[in-house]
Amino acid sequence: MYDEMSLDPLVYNISHKDLTMTLQFVYNGQDFVTEAQRSSGNGLAPEPSHFDLTIQAGWSDRMNRGLFRYHLDDLQTRIIPGPHGYVAQLNIQRGLQRRKPQEILSIKQEFNANQFNFNKIDPEEVIFEMTKVVEGRKEKGQLHERWRVVVLVNVSPLEFGHCLFVQEPSCCLPQVLTSFSIQVGIESVLLSSDPGFRVGFNSLGAFASVNHLHLHGYYLHHELQIESVPVKPLVPEKGFYRLLDFPAGFLFYTESECVVKVARAICQVTDFLVESNTAHNLFLTRGSPPSDQIQDEKDHCSRKGVRIAVWPRTSCFGAKDESAFNVALCELAGHLPFKNKKDYELSTEKDVKDVIERYLLPEAEFHKLEQHLTHHLTDL
Repeated sequence: MYDEMSLDPLVYNISHKDLTMTLQFVYNGQDFVTEAQRSSGNGLAPEPSHFDLTIQAGWSDRMNRGLFRYHLDDLQTRIIPGPHGYVAQLNIQRGLQRRKPQEILSIKQEFNANQFNFNKIDPEEVIFEMTKVVEGRKEKGQLHERWRVVVLVNVSPLEFGHCLFVQEPSCCLPQVLTSFSIQVGIESVLLSSDPGFRVGFNSLGAFASVNHLHLHGYYLHHELQIESVPVKPLVPEKGFYRLLDFPAGFLFYTESECVVKVARAICQVTDFLVESNTAHNLFLTRGSPPSDQIQDEKDHCSRKGVRIAVWPRTSCFGAKDESAFNVALCELAGHLPFKNKKDYELSTEKDVKDVIERYLLPEAEFHKLEQHLTHHLTDL
């Protein structure tokens, strides 16, 4: 469905404000890739979906035009020895040249138009805008216009294709998840045929850098344990589970048919966390169906659905210490971007776990939260 000369599903709009062309990515449920597989080692890379081609072409174009703060080459990568299989990458330039993060003082901090926000970016950083055709209205040509989702490059990228999904930038929403933004995150993973496309979210107090609602998306072509780690069912009818491995957290799972239902359940959890002043990180990735046991190779390699990990954690307020090993969405998922070569080369699995442990909730507090959330989702 990728056709630059047609109006469906991708069309160009001219903005009279900045006289630039904004690519419109229009999609529906038929565009979801429902049979993705994680290669067992000898398989060919999946054919890129139209979503992948659009992001990758737009991102590469902006990189070639020098719109980023630094040029991102192939990152030096190593798998840290140990059962967790942490994926370490050396990204010195991000630590040196990224924009200074905002000072965050509260999980419920209000949007401040005087601080940097995504209404102040160079319009050339926008790759496209996303719109979904509403089920049942397609024949009338009506589109889901309630919210606009702008996809723009992250000018300080973690990895190839690193972009930001911003829900209706002009509404100036603070960095608090909505059901719709969660739905867009899940659907973006489903629109990609690449099991390495990831989406994530950092709340305020969990190393969010900008207090303007956004999710991260990027490609990491290394398998992460979160894709298949065993889970314990908590409220399985709502897709809610507990991770059975470090770091302690919760997991939702959905396939394409139940995205809206699961997105609402996730939002009920994140709303509960916000109201209880609990910072949190989310990581969305293709993953195998939930199981409380190690799966056989067929189930282990299946990536037809999306796993959404939710980690409640201790809050970190004040400006980020950019020399520190910050534990945010990708680190909790097992992807570790290092800012200096010494730590990259010498860190062991124990070193990594010791750092992450400092940001997790105490065990008793986590189990109390688990009980509250289980009852909360059961009663709704």
